[in-house]
Amino acid sequence: MPTKKYKKRKRKLSLPFIFAGLLLVGIAFVFSIHTLSEHAVEQSANNEQMSHEEFIQRLAPHSKQLQQGYGILPSIILGQAILESNWGQSSLANQYNNLFGIKAYGNQAKVTLETQEYVNEAWVTIQGDFRVYDSWEASMDDHTMLFVNGTTWNPGLYEKVLTAANYHEAAQALQDAGYATDPTYAQKIVSVIETYNLSQYDQP
Repeated sequence: MPTKKYKKRKRKLSLPFIFAGLLLVGIAFVFSIHTLSEHAVEQSANNEQMSHEEFIQRLAPHSKQLQQGYGILPSIILGQAILESNWGQSSLANQYNNLFGIKAYGNQAKVTLETQEYVNEAWVTIQGDFRVYDSWEASMDDHTMLFVNGTTWNPGLYEKVLTAANYHEAAQALQDAGYATDPTYAQKIVSVIETYNLSQYDQP
């Protein structure tokens, strides 16, 4: 007697159940995203000062090495890095590892970005070519070597920055040498150094 073959009947899920399940998943997802966003905002607000401290601690060891090798004060390195890069958050620093706004010349790796210069007693926006580096440490090295070697038209341009007895003298030497066009550049560097006690890293 031949055996009857029975086909398995597939159970069909009711559409209301499917919609209800998707709705629950969606609500859970939105709630989790909202919770994470609130937490991220709260953490950002609470750790803003800590982020500054982390930035300083990231650069401080290498700045000490540069002091030992070339005599540059770490407070000047750190103060300029903070001022020029906005704590490493500027696009030039964040994307191209240029902490100090160092310009590019000739065949050097570069990126063209908008920058502000103080010309004829007024701030103007211009296009500038800036160096691109592989790391923040490489940017720090080039920054120090600029002071050591000067420029092609004046090798001794930044000599007083290296020989300065303290950060006040070094900051003024930077401004006098024309590192930046901002007429209050030295004052701003000194303010950053004193606000964050960066002179503590100047001890040999």
